[in-house]
Parts: sequence; C-alpha cells; structure tokens
Amino acid sequence: MSVGIGRREQAKAERRLRIIGAARNLIRETGDTNLSMRTIAKRAQVSLATPYNLFGSKRAVVLAVLEDVRDFTERFGALHPVNSIERIFQALSLAMDYYVKDPDFYRTLWKALLDTSGKEDSEISTPQSRAQNRAFWQSLIEDAQKDGFLEADIRADMFERNMSYTFNGVMLAWVMGGIESEDMVAAAGLGYALKLQGAATASGRERLAKKVSAYQKMLAKAYKRTAE
Repeated sequence: MSVGIGRREQAKAERRLRIIGAARNLIRETGDTNLSMRTIAKRAQVSLATPYNLFGSKRAVVLAVLEDVRDFTERFGALHPVNSIERIFQALSLAMDYYVKDPDFYRTLWKALLDTSGKEDSEISTPQSRAQNRAFWQSLIEDAQKDGFLEADIRADMFERNMSYTFNGVMLAWVMGGIESEDMVAAAGLGYALKLQGAATASGRERLAKKVSAYQKMLAKAYKRTAE
C-alpha cells in the first residue's frame, strides 16, 4: 500500500513539474501570463483537468512558476561560509539575483500576482511555500541571535515577517519602475541593514554600520545616475 501511495505521489510531483515547466516556457515565449489552462495542459501533455486538480487556478500556476527556484538551497549552501550577519545579506543577494538576471520574465510574473482585480486568490505565496520561506529566513535570524549579533529577546518570527515587508516593498517599487534592476540589492540591503540595526547588540551594530555605509554609497551612485 505504501509503495503504491509513494508512486502516485511521485507521479503527481512529476506532473506538477511538467505543468510548471510548460507555463514557464509559454510565459517566456509570449511575455504574457494570461494563458488558458487548456494551453498549459496541452504543452505539458496532461489532461485539462490535471492543472486544476493539482493547482486549483491559473494564478496558482503562475505563482508556482515564480517560486520554482529549486537550486536556491544548493547555491546558498555553496557560498563561502561567513558570519551569521553576513549570511543574511548573502541570502538576500542570491534571492535578488534571479530577478536581476532575468528582469523581464520575473517582472511579468510579479505584475500578474500583484493584480488583485480578478476573483482568484490574491495571496502571492502558497501556505506551504510561505512556511518554508519563513522558516529559512527565521533560521538565519536565530543564528545571528545565537552568535550574539542580535538581541536574544527579539522574536525571530515577528522580525522575519517585518523583513519580508521590506523585501515586498522593494519588489513593488521595482515592478512599478521606481527601482532599476541593478539597484534592487542595494535598496533591499539598506532596508535590511537599518532594520537589523534596531535589533542588534553592540557587536552586531558595528558590523551592520559597515553594511549601511556600503549600501548607501551604492544607492547614492544610483540616484546620481538616474538624475542625469
């Protein structure tokens, strides 16, 4: 019985990946997220009912494409080990790297997900992916607390949530054209550094002051460039 269940789950996972891959390729080819489920199903070589059964809505398929960065953990693990404060900024830079290197594709996805005019769920992440993402960032914050860079009495879960507001704010500005792709890391990095300073110990503030200074210099150049 367990073997049969395992095989069914594996087959379901494979169909999910085929649908995500089909949707990604179609969005790249057309530059449009307004795809019909029939078109996605045909490209993925599955029945029309399958995308609905596995995802529930077209919006959920688009969301799955946005979140399909399966190599993030591997890439993050391969980075040169540094202190726990620096690891937070390494993770941020790596997350932004997907958007910086492929701005047209990811801006198309974010625009679709930020559009709440439709009747479909307006959430921009699924419960499972949201929990996994929060757990990852919360663990980075907790590591910085263990190393004495952040105050131990700060609730890591609440702090992570507020950091995500900073990230989403930068993403919204980027989608709306207020931030250039090349300046996203500096914009989000400065927000993170300033926020972390408020929760930092003396040792942590010393390290974060350097991050604030570095990101401010990067943004000063960006502001000068856009003003010219």
